[in-house]
Amino acid sequence: MSQEPDTSSLRERLIDAGVELVLSEGTAALGLREIARRAGVSHGAPRRYFPTHHSLLSAIARRGFADLGARVAATMEEATTEEATTEPSATPRARLDALARTYVGYALERRGMFELMFRHDLLDSEKHEPNAAGSRLRESTLPLFGLLTGLVAHCRARADGDVRPDVAAAALWANLHGIAQLWASESLPLALGTPADERAGAGRLLPAPLDALVTAALEAHLGPVKP
Repeated sequence: MSQEPDTSSLRERLIDAGVELVLSEGTAALGLREIARRAGVSHGAPRRYFPTHHSLLSAIARRGFADLGARVAATMEEATTEEATTEPSATPRARLDALARTYVGYALERRGMFELMFRHDLLDSEKHEPNAAGSRLRESTLPLFGLLTGLVAHCRARADGDVRPDVAAAALWANLHGIAQLWASESLPLALGTPADERAGAGRLLPAPLDALVTAALEAHLGPVKP
């Protein structure tokens, strides 16, 4: 007699298939049938592990937040190590610079996943799954925002104290998010006259015009780095 398939492994297989699909073909390809086909299961199988299409898409998007969080942690640690050897007092700003560039770089490298992670219908999941148990997708944004707020508070410690750190961090986040989206849609490269061969980057190494925009955003919210 054949054994029942392991529920947890099949669940992860469906998520794996969705991640592969969104990275290769974008959010428009994330239909239940196609995810099931990629996972090698019947088209009705996802319903056994995910009560709604939204719950499956949310699980896929959570993988994106986990990936982004891991990348941010790694690049900030690298930046801290590099900076501490020469200028220990500048470490919070170096970490914030690394976070900002990693965030924007991730948006360009993982465009389909980034779009899925911030889809309003998934973040506002109560409308689609009012009785669902567990954490909401939008709660996956909180660790990154908490980290950003802490770093902004450190960097603004000697600046004007009339703006709450979380408000300043939210404004910076919105600025970086907008830069990433407008660059990905090619609106900013067009406005800046950036040639096509100068628009690509890799990870935290952004193309020079985009890197300049990130620097401008950081300086607008935090002031320039003091020599």
